Amino acid sequence: MTELTTRELSHHRARQFPLGDSIALNDLNLDPYPHYHRLRTAEPVSWVNAVGMYLVTRYEDVQTVLRDTVNFATGTEHSLLFDTFGEHMLTTESEQHNLYKTPLLPTFRPGRIREFMGDAIVGHADSLIDEFCHSGEVELRSAYASRLPIKTVLSLFGLPQSDESLLRKWYGSFEAGLANFTWDPTVRAAAQANMRVFHEYLQRHIEAKRRNPDGLLLDQLLQVKKPRTLRDEEVRCNAAIIFFGGISTVEALILNTVYTLHTHPTVLQRLTASRELMQPLLEEVVRWLGPVQSATRHVSGEVVLNGVTLQPGDTVNCMLGAANRDPAVFDSPDEFNIDRDNLRRHLGFAIGSHHCLGSHLAKLEAGIAIARLLERFPAWRFDPQRAPVVRGYEFRQPPALQLLLT
Repeated sequence: MTELTTRELSHHRARQFPLGDSIALNDLNLDPYPHYHRLRTAEPVSWVNAVGMYLVTRYEDVQTVLRDTVNFATGTEHSLLFDTFGEHMLTTESEQHNLYKTPLLPTFRPGRIREFMGDAIVGHADSLIDEFCHSGEVELRSAYASRLPIKTVLSLFGLPQSDESLLRKWYGSFEAGLANFTWDPTVRAAAQANMRVFHEYLQRHIEAKRRNPDGLLLDQLLQVKKPRTLRDEEVRCNAAIIFFGGISTVEALILNTVYTLHTHPTVLQRLTASRELMQPLLEEVVRWLGPVQSATRHVSGEVVLNGVTLQPGDTVNCMLGAANRDPAVFDSPDEFNIDRDNLRRHLGFAIGSHHCLGSHLAKLEAGIAIARLLERFPAWRFDPQRAPVVRGYEFRQPPALQLLLT
């Protein structure tokens, strides 16, 4: 496409989607929900030039796209997920996708994952709290929320706890790569360089697991036999995406839950009185302040979505955060309410074949993390001199959370 036709296309889209054209990326990072409300009402499928994608904001349309793997693909050359992590269960469809994901499903069922990982998560949570329990205050993200999922995922794969700092370093560059919508070459190069080092790290452990199998997740990937054995590269790519998802979502879910409890003291009082409210609390946090705000898909063939004709090569971003506040599905959607009848209808972990494999593990970790904090510090509160803020368009959470401990 020539420069002239590119400019003409940009002008055409600005005229067709004036509301989307008026949105800046910083608007979405600061507070996307008012913008999502306007888009749902006036331009439910809208081209937003700031991110170079169509944003889909209505629950029904988001559900349609996520269930349609024929017209909307996850892995193409335009996919940051593919560019950063390669071919794995989230960038493949049909038989290839099933080859990677199906053998792991039994491990990640609610009862099995609790049996498999519950004690380890409690141990990690308590050991981290021991490190700051006498300090009187803590920055919760760096000391707890970001460390617990890394320690958990190392246990899940049967890898040394001493590698925690390595995982944190790699994770930071992977997260930047996935949010690199401008395709900044420096960000991209850093993510891919660290991914190569991560693959070398995993390969050393793959060879060790072959000598001494342990039944943990990396070993489980190596034991896949049907319909065929996975190549080492396939094991590494799928392990990498499980690592990343197992860190980013859990960190944000812990922080967003603590933030929500602070801003809703009545809910905190109810939870303190009854831990049985933990599961509805977490489901409503995922709906109301979802850690993962979007799911990107790439158009495979010409398709019409809510009156908008999409062409092959177009990118659509299904705004899970917008769908989860759609008043057509959730009454008073901007209110936080753990007593909703349809709590579990949220799309915070996506839907369809690419529904998050680790959703039950994420809720298990977050539930244990919050419960252990409340046990050890029943009267924690935010530092009034450092009030928390929530930021993010793709991944949304407080950048820091300063707690005073009593």
